[in-house]
Amino acid sequence: METKPIPEIEEEIIEDFALFDSWEDKYEYIIDLGKKLDKLEDEFKTEDNKIKGCQSTVWLTADYQEGTVTFKADSDAVIVKGLISMLIKVLSGHAPDEILSANMNFIREIGMMTHLAQTRSNGLLAMIKQMKNYALAYKMTQEN
Repeated sequence: METKPIPEIEEEIIEDFALFDSWEDKYEYIIDLGKKLDKLEDEFKTEDNKIKGCQSTVWLTADYQEGTVTFKADSDAVIVKGLISMLIKVLSGHAPDEILSANMNFIREIGMMTHLAQTRSNGLLAMIKQMKNYALAYKMTQEN
């Protein structure tokens, strides 16, 4: 199955959020996304896989096969689980270079940064940073 380009996936998320009138509905949608996130096996819920800078506990793993990075994650907070599921939807299944160059405009476009508490915004940025760090690491191993 061909993976859509990152900007196209971001645009779909922006369109999905445009369907909701209130932030209450948008939060419900984010929570629903989190509920649909594939379960992360307990063996990956380790200290090494925890994202630093998140108020909630977030575990993130990445796998690199056939030129693409696949992410899996989980969180103990429902809203955060929804946020990480959106990031996975956008970035997972892409080449390291695509992930590294992704501008993640959808976050600003849907108004996420203005509607999250400062600690949640910092956590969201920490999740993106960690995903890009994985991509960079895989890119480096690919080049050597």
